Amino acid sequence: MSLSTPTPDDLEELLLSARYGDVDDIQQFVDKFGSDALTTARDDNGNSILHMVAGNGHTDALDLILPLVPSSLLAARNNAGSTALHWAALNSHLDVAKKLVQHPGGPGVDLIDIKNSTGRSPLGEAENAGWEEGARWFVEVMNLDENAKGETADAEEEGQSAEGVESVEVEIQDAEGQVARMTLGPSSSGPITRPNALSEKT
Repeated sequence: MSLSTPTPDDLEELLLSARYGDVDDIQQFVDKFGSDALTTARDDNGNSILHMVAGNGHTDALDLILPLVPSSLLAARNNAGSTALHWAALNSHLDVAKKLVQHPGGPGVDLIDIKNSTGRSPLGEAENAGWEEGARWFVEVMNLDENAKGETADAEEEGQSAEGVESVEVEIQDAEGQVARMTLGPSSSGPITRPNALSEKT
């Protein structure tokens, strides 16, 4: 059975269904037109189906859509240069942000670095919106990713496999110069240590 080609009205209805998180209507669209048609839907501002779902925090709809669309759609920008992750950050949707960043085969933490036409990344949008929880998560996942890459490179230089890397040490300095150190990894359950003063680094 050949699939129909969606009309502009069909695509507009799809975007409305995504905006309101109507999983049944999205599934009916896929059944009628196929999953490839999901990627062609754009509104007048260039927003995709992922922008609509992410901006409105619809995790059920996102769970349906993500396996059906190419991973490149996660980095697709609207006319203002914003991705779906920008919209999730702007509207404080942490579960959506996590799903977008952690989607297997997707751009991963690189999504957090994409800047829109105002020069803001999703992290910048979170900070601008006063969404501290999201900004903290973005920074944490970015730092862990960078530390993990560094640890893996060090292990490979020493002739060890990446699997041999068991932990990552993280230092966080507050505005008063106090430093908290912790080790993150599969076996890390030790306490966070916080010295009284930061020692000068040379």
